[in-house]
Amino acid sequence: MIDPRTCLRLLWGAWALLWFVGAAWSARTVARESPASRLLYTALMGIGSLMVFFGWDFGMFYDSMYPRTPMIAWLGVALTVIGLGFTVWARVQIGRFWSGTVTLKEGHELIRSGPYAITRHPIYTGLLFALIGTAVTVDRVGVVPGLVLVTAGIVAKVRSEERLLLEHFGDAYRDYRAQVPALIPRPW
Repeated sequence: MIDPRTCLRLLWGAWALLWFVGAAWSARTVARESPASRLLYTALMGIGSLMVFFGWDFGMFYDSMYPRTPMIAWLGVALTVIGLGFTVWARVQIGRFWSGTVTLKEGHELIRSGPYAITRHPIYTGLLFALIGTAVTVDRVGVVPGLVLVTAGIVAKVRSEERLLLEHFGDAYRDYRAQVPALIPRPW
């Protein structure tokens, strides 16, 4: 039988493959953020993700956060599946307007349906959920600073994206922002 950590590697590998293959169907970029802006969130998210996936193997950072049981590890896998599934749903919904960086695509439209009716940035919401699930399965104190870095990177990217969308969509985006939360869905 497959163990939880191997399952995580397979899930993330399949997701990454799907993500990169799907990039071929994106529309042509007509506006993009500056490389300096991109550097900040890319570094924070990259370093943080490595810390979540691999942890720190020394001192207290290697310590477990809670009793290690197969049930908890598989709970983390389930959270990861839910989070990755949410990102895929959002990616399908946004279609050819998706980009891995903060850009506007040719003919860009404001998407407000599907997961975009729940949060303005459902891909980031799903990624955070999936990384929390991964952290639960990895179960090392060293994943916590990684989650903090990833979250900081996502917040920086959201701010950059929001500026670009406000410039492009104006009042329509202001209305959307007033109605739909950025990352954490409301229960109502």
